[in-house]
Amino acid sequence: ENGEGFWIKFDSAATISVTGATVLRDTIAARRGWNMIGGLTVPIAVSEIQTEPPGIVASEYFSYSPGSGYQTAVTLQPGLGYWVRVHQNGSLLLLSSRTTEKPCPGIPTVEYAGKTYNTVQIGNQCWLKENLDVGTMVDSLQDQTNNSVVEKFCYNNSPAKCDTYGGLYQWNEAMQYSTTSGFQGICPTGWHKPTLGEFQTLATTVGNDGTALKAIGQGTGSGAGTNTSGFSALLAGFRSYYGYFNNIGISAHFWSS
Repeated sequence: ENGEGFWIKFDSAATISVTGATVLRDTIAARRGWNMIGGLTVPIAVSEIQTEPPGIVASEYFSYSPGSGYQTAVTLQPGLGYWVRVHQNGSLLLLSSRTTEKPCPGIPTVEYAGKTYNTVQIGNQCWLKENLDVGTMVDSLQDQTNNSVVEKFCYNNSPAKCDTYGGLYQWNEAMQYSTTSGFQGICPTGWHKPTLGEFQTLATTVGNDGTALKAIGQGTGSGAGTNTSGFSALLAGFRSYYGYFNNIGISAHFWSS
């Protein structure tokens, strides 16, 4: 798991190769007391680590070396685990200076329906970085209905796909059966479904370069994501009119209001 530190024992010296998407940002949940955390794909100075709420770190960051014991770390290196103590529950925000991605000032994260969402500032706009995953999963062979319960589809009717890619919603459900432009819909309090104009502003801000909006590891060839904007779009596929799922890892569709 990203952000976690792990112990592993070998009977002799060994080198392990770890493959996966580049991680230049991570929000790590920290519990009161000592926590063992991981770093990013690139080194990050501990001075760059932010916390929410501010000022919760109550120790140095410590690495562990066999034969040498615990040592103070000024930089978190890829592939290592580190100990840090916090005096209350909160989050550690690791953001590499190698990315242009920046959280929205004053609101790096949003807690909603039991999940933590990161924010990203793109131009003058503030976006949630992850797809929403809110509501009760319903079978894809039935439509979502106006019944005072937020309903979602999960790709292939698998809750694990919602955990990774977010829920899939029909327009009326996403809007909570309003037709008002910029309506809150299923969004957290204080947030709203984007208008067409806001989508157009987003496109203009990134120079109409769709790859800048895709997470690294999403798309192929000339359409491979660079995520230089930090928007981190995942290609979550879609649920067809007949209740079948298609195109995960190939395409994604986003509703405007």
